[in-house]
Amino acid sequence: MREKPGIQHIISINDLDRSAIDTLLDEAKVIQQATSIERSLDGKIVALLFFEPSTRTRMSFAAALSRLGGTSISVDSIEGSSISKGETLADTIRVVSGYVDAIVLRHPCEGAARLASEFASVPVINAGDGAGQHPSQTLLDLYTIREAMPLDGIDVGLLGDLRYGRTAHSLAHALSNYDVRLHTIAPNGLELPANLVEQLKEQNTEICEYDSMEEILPELDVLYVTRIQRERFPDMASYAAVAESYRVTPEALGDVKESLAILHPLPRAGEIDPRVDALPYARYFEQAQNGIPIRMAMLQKVML
Repeated sequence: MREKPGIQHIISINDLDRSAIDTLLDEAKVIQQATSIERSLDGKIVALLFFEPSTRTRMSFAAALSRLGGTSISVDSIEGSSISKGETLADTIRVVSGYVDAIVLRHPCEGAARLASEFASVPVINAGDGAGQHPSQTLLDLYTIREAMPLDGIDVGLLGDLRYGRTAHSLAHALSNYDVRLHTIAPNGLELPANLVEQLKEQNTEICEYDSMEEILPELDVLYVTRIQRERFPDMASYAAVAESYRVTPEALGDVKESLAILHPLPRAGEIDPRVDALPYARYFEQAQNGIPIRMAMLQKVML
């Protein structure tokens, strides 16, 4: 089934070129700086279909919609939906499309959002699909970086679970639109997937791999930290073997640039020492707050 003509979906950051990304970031900036917000989505209804746990993404989409005058209906788990009775995702999307003006979908299976867009009669926004893509997170990551420094000519370190981490995958793809050097630091077995590395190199993105974060920290402008994702591992033994492989502490940051920005998509699980929160490098709570203007801009893009 083909996507319906005239419907705008946001499924992957790869669907947006640099111009489209910059436009969304600019629109988010306008929204954030506005003294009053136009209720441009007054009367619109959005389905928040979250078949995987979420705090920040779900709440910030709901808050963004509310600020624009819209309302939401929601499903918070597979168990709370007819999928638990054997209904296919395709049928769920067909039915829900008849109730709302747009769908925001989070699903544990990679490719679910793309599938949903093929059956939806309303716009679909991917709020994270398995180890695949998370475009709204990527846009707020880029926005946070751009608020601190230009996006061109910087060195960005990706630290943690780079194999399963969809936020790292999406961000790496997005940064390939800019003049950025990527430095990856990951436990053995959790490196950036080889096919993704090849794609990035084909786009002329410089990538360097490291075993130790200490050797590259002084050169970085941005350190993007991700947790080791227990839910992505086949068993606890596999998870325990790599858990707590890296930990960002104030002591480890002794020789970094004064302008270093440390980002994390959250939640964290020990990979950033809480003492780092008080340092000027910590941008992850600001990063989470930036989800509101970014998701407001995304909702407006697909619904207006």
